[in-house]
Amino acid sequence: MQLTIEEWEFIRPYLPIGKYGPYPERLRQQFEGVIWRFKTGAQWREMPQEFGAWSTVSNRFRQWRDAGVFEALLESLITEAAKRGQVDLSLVSIDSTTARAHHDAAGMHMSKDV
Repeated sequence: MQLTIEEWEFIRPYLPIGKYGPYPERLRQQFEGVIWRFKTGAQWREMPQEFGAWSTVSNRFRQWRDAGVFEALLESLITEAAKRGQVDLSLVSIDSTTARAHHDAAGMHMSKDV
């Protein structure tokens, strides 16, 4: 998966550069590795060497996830699309299989002993 120059210029400012890495020249390579991983559904260890060491890319993904990079990117993409008039919120939905509710919400009442 290769990002276009325009896509990379949009994404790059969201990727933090820490005191001990990542090296700025490898950010794009590592980000593309993350995209490859989730696009293919493969395991981290199956990642082609062109993205760098799989363990490094996996660690970068976790760091970016914990830093909120992907949430910030998503919000920014939505904002950019809204500016262009390309957002249709009528298509937004919540999958009820993952939206858990308390058992009382379904009418189930449990005894105080349980």
